[in-house]
Amino acid sequence: MIVRAITTACRTARERNWTRIYWAVDIHGTMMPPTHRGGDLPRTFYDHAREVLQLASKREDICLILYTCSHDHELKEYLTLFREHDIHFDFVNENPEVQNTAYGNYDKKPYFNVLFEDKAGFDPESDWLPVLELLKDPAGIRW
Repeated sequence: MIVRAITTACRTARERNWTRIYWAVDIHGTMMPPTHRGGDLPRTFYDHAREVLQLASKREDICLILYTCSHDHELKEYLTLFREHDIHFDFVNENPEVQNTAYGNYDKKPYFNVLFEDKAGFDPESDWLPVLELLKDPAGIRW
């Protein structure tokens, strides 16, 4: 469950004195229902997705990474749409804040703590609300 991944990331951040955690968020089938038609970008969010991403965008302790296979021309449209909804991604398909280490190479796979991705088990119909509740809980995401 995604809430467990978030709380685990927060605990790890607390133990390691990190200042923020990284959320990688897919678009299609995660944030927005796919249209399955090239050139027809979805523009509606799953219930609670927009509010979660708006709240996360305002937090300095969460770095949002747009994690998508969308084409470059689509990315421009999506990023404009997200900004219009007060959703701000720090990076797209990269995380330059985390460099390679002796135990991890991040040249081709960006580092993240939490993955919002339908192909990795995220269920947009049921997982957004618990994340929203966690973000709204004063004792929720903190370290």
